[in-house]
Amino acid sequence: MILINFVNQAVEQCISETEYYLVDINITPDNRISVEIDAYDGVSIDFCAELSHYITTQLDRESEDYELQVSSAGLTEPFKVLKQYIKNIGNEVEVLTKAGKKISGILKEANENAFIIEIEKTEKPEGSKRKVIIKEDITFSYQDIKTTKYIIRFK
Repeated sequence: MILINFVNQAVEQCISETEYYLVDINITPDNRISVEIDAYDGVSIDFCAELSHYITTQLDRESEDYELQVSSAGLTEPFKVLKQYIKNIGNEVEVLTKAGKKISGILKEANENAFIIEIEKTEKPEGSKRKVIIKEDITFSYQDIKTTKYIIRFK
């Protein structure tokens, strides 16, 4: 079986001096290798092909057969690495907590320990006849959430 550390090393060698970063590597028992990359300005098909070719040169098809797929991290897929959170600061995201609660808001900050989203909610202040929109920041620890996804809106 092809080792994930070997593929990881090959990917890191190829992308080390580019704007691209590794999101995920998955290798199935039957050697189907899936590599997901991303970049702050998007991923080009040409670079996916270049990375695929580079990984192929590092593997020996004579000793083990494999299937290789190199792609960008999907827009609808949950975030897997901190750089995806940083890339999406200012965008609307949906957070699913481990408690099963879904919360949508604008991603404001992200660091290695937590991230903050700004939500809007309507409240009726005491003594007021109308509801007003109030913005509130919510901080999430990564271990308290199941997923965070980018929300695509068509206006």
